[in-house]
Amino acid sequence: MKVIFLKDVKGKGKKGEVKEVALGYAQNFLIKKGYAVEATPQALSELKGQKQAQAKKEAEELEEATQLKQKIEADDFVVTLTSKAGEDGRLFGSIPSKQIAEALEKQHGIKLDKRKMDLPQPIKSLGFTNVPVKLYKNVTATLRVHVVE
Repeated sequence: MKVIFLKDVKGKGKKGEVKEVALGYAQNFLIKKGYAVEATPQALSELKGQKQAQAKKEAEELEEATQLKQKIEADDFVVTLTSKAGEDGRLFGSIPSKQIAEALEKQHGIKLDKRKMDLPQPIKSLGFTNVPVKLYKNVTATLRVHVVE
């Protein structure tokens, strides 16, 4: 019996896949538990429509991410933070990704999640620092952060 998986089933199939499974397994387990539905022509066309809508949504998100990357990587785009520092340019304390995200939203109106910033250690010195920001699956921008005293 052909079924369309509604949820991931370990060892059998992933969500959205159409597979041939044993009749008893399909009726007594997959369909009964809501893991799959029978692959009727109507269900298959509905699945095709959902996949097209998902692809369109992903294309829009990719386009938004690419535009945001161009905006962030522009020459005049800098996030400026102020902090107290010692004589040798080292900060008293540090600047974590959360503080960078808040400053980005205040200064430029761009809201980014702090977890998308790939900052291994917080910034501990004055000057410019490049912070990689993951905007989408394959889209990574470099944010310039300027720390002043």
